[in-house]
Amino acid sequence: MKIDEIQIRVRYGETDQMGVVYHGNYALYLEMGRIEWLRKLGISYKKMEESGVMLPVISLSLNYKKSASYDDVINVKTQLKKRPTAKIEFDYIITNEIGEILTKASTTLVFIDMKTNKPVRAPQYILDAIEA
Repeated sequence: MKIDEIQIRVRYGETDQMGVVYHGNYALYLEMGRIEWLRKLGISYKKMEESGVMLPVISLSLNYKKSASYDDVINVKTQLKKRPTAKIEFDYIITNEIGEILTKASTTLVFIDMKTNKPVRAPQYILDAIEA
C-alpha cells in the first residue's frame, strides 16, 4: 500500500531530563506522518473536517526499540495497511539518521460524521486518491 516518509528534527522540549524523547511525543510524530501522508495524496485534513468528517484515533500501539535524543533527525515512514472502510489503519517505522529502528507503531482511526458523531464509510475522494 502507499508509503510516505518525513524527517523531523527532535526539539529540546520533546525530551525528558535524561535528554531522550519523552515517550508520549511519539504519538505526535505518528500524527505528523499521517497528516503528510494524506497531504501528499492531495487530501487536506482541514478540508475533510470542514466537510463534516473527522478521524479520531481509536487504537495506538508503540513498540520502542531505541531512544531518540535532542537534535537527532528521525525518519517517520507511514504506510497504509489496507484499503479504508469505516476505519483507516497505518503502520509506522521510526528510524534514526543511520537507519536504526527506534520505534515500530500502528494506529487505527475511524471516519466519524461530525454532526451525528457516528462512524461513516471513508469518503469516496479519499478512496479515489488511494487508488490513483
